[in-house]
Order: sequence, then structure tokens, then C-alpha cells
Amino acid sequence: MSDKRIEHIIDSIIAVEGGYVNDPNDRGGETNFGITIAVARANGYHGAMIDMPVSFARDVYYKRYVVAPKFDSVAVIDAEIGYELIDTGVNMGTATASLFLQRWLNGFRSQRAPYGELFIDGVLGSISLDALKQFLGWRGKSGKTALLRGLNGVQSVRYLEITERDKSQRDFLFGWIVNRVVM
Repeated sequence: MSDKRIEHIIDSIIAVEGGYVNDPNDRGGETNFGITIAVARANGYHGAMIDMPVSFARDVYYKRYVVAPKFDSVAVIDAEIGYELIDTGVNMGTATASLFLQRWLNGFRSQRAPYGELFIDGVLGSISLDALKQFLGWRGKSGKTALLRGLNGVQSVRYLEITERDKSQRDFLFGWIVNRVVM
């Protein structure tokens, strides 16, 4: 990792996630620095979760939640939107974060939009990235504000829906809204 912005984003996520947790209501099971046991195992860590080094967590965040979904490319276009997608991807899955972005770019698209309708597939390719650039160039600062509010809005609704489907997740709702929904 050589990009200081990305390092800062990952460090911010680790600070929110904290260290080792083994909450019986957490669907992810044991976690350390926000990395679930399943993700740790899938990425080659086989030791005790409580002993997992923070350097391993940073590496997983970078490869799985920044580079693989192309959120590093989003951060180059706009650091705040990149941060939002990385954070949402960590907590809800990278495809969900990408879907949120694609849906909002389509939602904000009017007849005067400089980009075409996006295929909503949860994968950010050159067409989606170019649409983001064109949207921000077209709508400017107010467009960025609206996009961030929209992304946080759908994220909030998804958290509420999770707790409505599974009441055991209510223990986490307040923290999700306070720590994950950044305005």
C-alpha cells in the first residue's frame, strides 16, 4: 500500500471496528479488527483470531475491500465517495456498495446527463467509473453531497431492514448508524 489516503481509510475502519470481538449475536462470529473468522480463513490466516496481527487485517482490507472492487479507483475520483464505498463494502459486502453507487448514478440521471444508463450488476467497471466522473463534473459539489447522502440513506435503510428481519441484530443498529453512516 503506497497510497496514504487508502491507508488512512483502512486505519479509520480498523479504529471503528476495534480489536477482538466474539459476540454471540454477531452473525460474523469471531472478529478481529473487523475481519471475520470466515474472511480470515479465506485469506490464509489459520491461527487464533485473538492473535491475528493488524498487518494481516490491513492487507485483507486493501486486497479484498479496496482493490478487488475497484474502490481505489473511486477514491482517486473522489476520496470521500471512495471512503464511503470501502466502509459500506466492509460492513455489507462490496457488491452491495457497488450496487448502491450504480443505483444512485442511475437515479440522478436526467435527460441532460452526460452519461448513459448503467447496468446494475454490483461490479464497478470502466463504464460505472466514467459515469461517476461525468456525474461529479456535471453536478459539482452539490452532486457529491447528494450522492453521499443517497449512499448513506440506502445504507441506513438496509441496517433497519436487517434489524426488522432479525431482532437479535438490534444490539448493533445504534452503533451502525453512529459509526457507519457518515454525513
